[in-house]
Amino acid sequence: MRSRLPIWVFCAVFLAAGCASKWAVRSESSETALQWPYQPARAKVTYGMALKGFSPNLSTRSLLGAIVYGDDGSDSNSFYLPVAVTTGRDRRLAVADTGCGCVHLYLPGEQRYVRIMTAGAERLRSPVGLAFDDDLKLYVSDSAAGKIFVFRGDGEFLSYFRETGAGPLKRPTGLAYNPDKKLLYVADTVGNRIYAFDTRGEAAFSFGQAGEGVGGFNHPTHIFRSLSGLLYVTDSMNFRIAIFDGAGQALGSFGHHGNGSGDLAMPKGVAADKDGIVYVADSRFDNIQLFNRQGDFLLTVGGRGTDYGEFWLPSGIFIDADNMLYVCDTYNRSVQVFKIKENYQNGISSSGLER
Repeated sequence: MRSRLPIWVFCAVFLAAGCASKWAVRSESSETALQWPYQPARAKVTYGMALKGFSPNLSTRSLLGAIVYGDDGSDSNSFYLPVAVTTGRDRRLAVADTGCGCVHLYLPGEQRYVRIMTAGAERLRSPVGLAFDDDLKLYVSDSAAGKIFVFRGDGEFLSYFRETGAGPLKRPTGLAYNPDKKLLYVADTVGNRIYAFDTRGEAAFSFGQAGEGVGGFNHPTHIFRSLSGLLYVTDSMNFRIAIFDGAGQALGSFGHHGNGSGDLAMPKGVAADKDGIVYVADSRFDNIQLFNRQGDFLLTVGGRGTDYGEFWLPSGIFIDADNMLYVCDTYNRSVQVFKIKENYQNGISSSGLER
């Protein structure tokens, strides 16, 4: 005997046929307030939330799916191994996820979620770097493909580029966009060089070479442009953060290998806030370390663990125009978000205590 669904299910199917699902960010928050330095010191960084992925709102369509199929599909839109994060001027969010070989794109104004897995006919293999430009085009570096893929604001593939004028990119990783000069900076890790491209994908100039001296690199990985126009580059195997102006002129560096506070063991993401304080994610220490512009150690945020404000192999980080810090907590499968307090450059000492 053939089983039948109740008539109201068929009515729901008919009513929902033209309804597009709205999406929301899935997040978790700590029940207790977390801050760094710890209380009773005045906070420089406070905890916001942990982003876990995206889910359709409980619309008729998603409710029907849960009834008929027993699942709303939210697990397939969770972060698996997030390694890079960025936001656009309209607060859109993009997360590169090497675990699923995809980029998660969320457009809050439309409550729309797009899972980017292909670039034309080509499958994303190892998306590791992200940047939005003024027009909200999204640039994605794929280190395995050796290309920079370009997507429209809604996630539609536009083009790719890889030619530097001196041969193709070898292993592109970190990305940063300069809105003043309309340039995209690309860290070529194997090539030990930073390339600047215009928005058409044409190489404008480059800087750096293999070495330990001023302007030299040993596998640069991450790059961040501050609001003041400085470029901060994670020079990973020289265990330092190198600083340049927008034209690629070396301005100095700080950091050294070690296993204590202020040392660098496996530096990954780098970013700078409005006060000029530099944030460095270290995957071996499982924390974020704060330094002033001169490289003096100021404060540690987080530590090894799985709770809120703790990390397991953090990688890419980003600070937006609102002074919000986003951290790809890779093996905890989340993006943790923190609020940075401004006008605090003299408020913390190397001991992490208020002056």
